[in-house]
Amino acid sequence: MYKNIKSLVELNHFQNFIIGIIILNGITMGLETSTTIMKYYSEFILTFDKMVISIFTLEIILRIYVYRLSFFKDPWSLFDFFIVAISLIPANEGFAIFRILRVFRLFRLITVVPQMRKIVAALLSVIPGMLSIMALMALIFYIFAIMSTNLYGESFPQWFGTLGDSFYTLFQIMTLESWSMGIVRPIMEVHPYAWVFFIPFIFIATFVMINLIVAVIVDAMALLKADEEKNIIGEVKNSEVSLQDEIKDLKKEIKDLKQLISKIKMD
Repeated sequence: MYKNIKSLVELNHFQNFIIGIIILNGITMGLETSTTIMKYYSEFILTFDKMVISIFTLEIILRIYVYRLSFFKDPWSLFDFFIVAISLIPANEGFAIFRILRVFRLFRLITVVPQMRKIVAALLSVIPGMLSIMALMALIFYIFAIMSTNLYGESFPQWFGTLGDSFYTLFQIMTLESWSMGIVRPIMEVHPYAWVFFIPFIFIATFVMINLIVAVIVDAMALLKADEEKNIIGEVKNSEVSLQDEIKDLKKEIKDLKQLISKIKMD
């Protein structure tokens, strides 16, 4: 029985079935946001939702039965376990937030699709480098926020009245959303040389720092690709060695067979 359940859990068709259920569940969760659809199909959608959580729960139980303690040593398995556990909490008035957190089930798509897992693992590996860049960016923001509050806080308190307002406004400017016509040009009507402050900020925060973050992520993806290529080359080499050994064994068997045939003819 153990072998049959293990074969089922590791079967590709079973994994594809779980992927399909996750995708369908994502679609039904989107449909739940429509009052019109829920008016006519609420019973069907809610029944399907209960069926989905039953399937997920059964899958987790089977995986725990198969892998036992190893299940709880795998971070991805623990992630699946907590996602399903959240879904099992009754969404009554005291735990209404858990009904919203059901949408986290869709993150299970990451755990069942190997390529997604690799991408997430690559992103997690660059967190130390990202933290250094974010610390530098926070320092730049802090310096420019103090300067902008002192320079423009009195004239434009809605944007730079406090340090927090300045942070938010500078973040908006960094994203290039209405930075010119919406913020900088009105300021330049009062402070004509304001562009001297904002253009260097945009250059540093948007074009330099953001591109540094992108470069770190791209580098991580390149390392991931290099590791995959290395693994593929290793597998090919192992296959070649195994094939060569098989050929040697086959040649030896043919040689022995020829000797046996020659011996039989002589007799």
